[in-house]
Parts: sequence; C-alpha cells; structure tokens
Amino acid sequence: MTSTHTLEAVDLTLGYDDVAIVEGLSLQVPPGRITVIVGANACGKSTLLRGLARLLSPRSGTVLLDGTDIHRLATTEVARRLGLLPQSPLAPEAITVADLVSRGRYPHQGWLRRSSAADDEIVDASMAAAGVLDLAERRVDALSGGQRQRVWIAMALAQQADLLLLDEPTTYLDISHQIDVLDLLADLNVQRGTTIVMVLHELSLACRYADHLIAMRGGEMIAAGAPADVVDAALVREVFGIDALVVPDPVTGTPSVSPFSRHHPRP
Repeated sequence: MTSTHTLEAVDLTLGYDDVAIVEGLSLQVPPGRITVIVGANACGKSTLLRGLARLLSPRSGTVLLDGTDIHRLATTEVARRLGLLPQSPLAPEAITVADLVSRGRYPHQGWLRRSSAADDEIVDASMAAAGVLDLAERRVDALSGGQRQRVWIAMALAQQADLLLLDEPTTYLDISHQIDVLDLLADLNVQRGTTIVMVLHELSLACRYADHLIAMRGGEMIAAGAPADVVDAALVREVFGIDALVVPDPVTGTPSVSPFSRHHPRP
C-alpha cells in the first residue's frame, strides 16, 4: 500500500545564525517512492533534511505535511506520519538495543509509555529486519559503529511512519552492509509503500536505489528527476567539480560514475 502522505517545501530558506544555507528552494517529495539527495559537502543536504523534518525552523517559506504547515501540527501527529534518522544520533548512556528500538513506538503510546503486546511484536520485527535481534540485550554504547547504525534504523522502522527521512544511513558501514541497509529500505518501500527520502554520498549507489534524485549545490537544487534522466558527466562536473565517466551500470543499467583523477586521468 503506497503512502498517501505528502511532503513539500515551498520557497524554503534555512540557515544557522546569520548564514543562510538553503535559499528559496521548492520541491515535492514523490509519495511512495525513494528520493535520494546528493551533492558536495556543505551544499545544504542535511540542512534541507532537518528543515523537512521540522528540526529547523525556516527563515522564510514553508514545509507542508499533507498540505498543512508542519510547524502548526502537534509533535506526536508529525511523529506518527514522519520519522527521521539524523547523522550521528546519540543514545542515552547504558541503554540496551531493545530499549532504544522500543522508543520508536512512543508516538503511538499514551503519556505513560506503556507497551502493548503489539508494540513488542513490532519492536522484535524491526530488530529482525535490521539484523540486530541477536543484539537486543546488548548496550548500544558497546556496539561497533556499523551495528549502532543498524540499531537506529531498527528504531526508525519501529516508528512505522509512512514518511522516512534518513541522513547518510550507510555511514560507518562496509560495502556489504551498505547494500543490506539500502536493500532493507527498498524492501520497506516496496512492501509497505513507505516514502523514503535519504542523503547519500556514494553517487553510483544513489543512482541504483533512487526513483527520484535531487542534486544540490550551494543550497540550491540543480537538478531533479529519475537518475537516468539527470545524471551525466556535465551534472557531476557542475555539482561536484570533477570530471567523470558516466556509463550504464552493468548490473542495474542505472548511471555509474567513475571519477578521473591525476593518477587515473581521462584516457
């Protein structure tokens, strides 16, 4: 079942202190699809995600969740519809994996935070899906970086929001676990119709998994659309400032990006 919730930015300007990071940006997130945001460091990707998730108030413009200004909605109502996995989240000291993942159920519980049998089943299923069920009783602060990242993803899954925003969800993961996590998110999209928006650094993987790709530079959206329609050598040069060979991936047919360098120059 495809998510019917909508997320939109209208003429959005975001920043910190006196510095504007994202300026006058408008976009619509395609419901029920996977959107990936790419761009060089400090181009505004994470700032945009924070703005879309209501963690950062806009200087001007609006973020609309289901057509309503997201800042006018109750926090619990937003959390039932939209989940966020930020960069480098911090877990409470000495908390176990199961306890952290169970916090994903908070938006669905009363103020006493009483877990039902259904909540416990969702928590266990989320840990199993993220491959951390065997770590349930371990302390989060005793895990490796890759294990911790999968635990945070399990918590996001337990929230069961129809819109899921993830800031670099493959951080700290080796290539095998990167594919596992991205496959997990793709499964979630296909099986539940969850709308997924994520920031990725690896451009070829972004092209593999994105239905809709947004390329940013200097706080602006440079291009948006299906990866095959927008990713070419000219875009890579404009967004990342490098020359690259862009060819169809031999496995998926999506754009695959191989940068040239001083040691591996253009033939």
